[in-house]
Amino acid sequence: MPVRPPHSPADFAAYYQLRYEVLRQPWNQPLGSERADDDAAPSTVHALFTAEDGAVAGVARLHPCGPGQAQVRYMAVHPDYQGQGIGAALLQYLEEAARRQGLAECILHAREAAVPFYTRQGYQLVAPSHTLFGSIPHFLMRKEL
Repeated sequence: MPVRPPHSPADFAAYYQLRYEVLRQPWNQPLGSERADDDAAPSTVHALFTAEDGAVAGVARLHPCGPGQAQVRYMAVHPDYQGQGIGAALLQYLEEAARRQGLAECILHAREAAVPFYTRQGYQLVAPSHTLFGSIPHFLMRKEL
């Protein structure tokens, strides 16, 4: 299966590089802004999608955020690999991990352009949430597992 957790320092370097390139660099955010304080928490699940050519094509992470609830964050698929089911595979992997942890719901804050993708994956729009970097509207979405 092409989705797996990153294991080696090289895996994590590629994982964070893709997070930066897709989610931070286009908005001139500094290197390091793609990392979160709770990335190393034992309950955080990291997902890495490796393409057939060995390239890291997608990444995402999940962490418990409340009673029975997990949050999906930092979902990023390299532009060259978008539209090929990688995002759906990453979500399925994280949702299965949440179920194994006994969690009953996943939430996320989707960028406006990604709302249709998450809707197709069974997520429901709850409400507008925040605007990132002063220009990227986000929307709270949820899915019962």
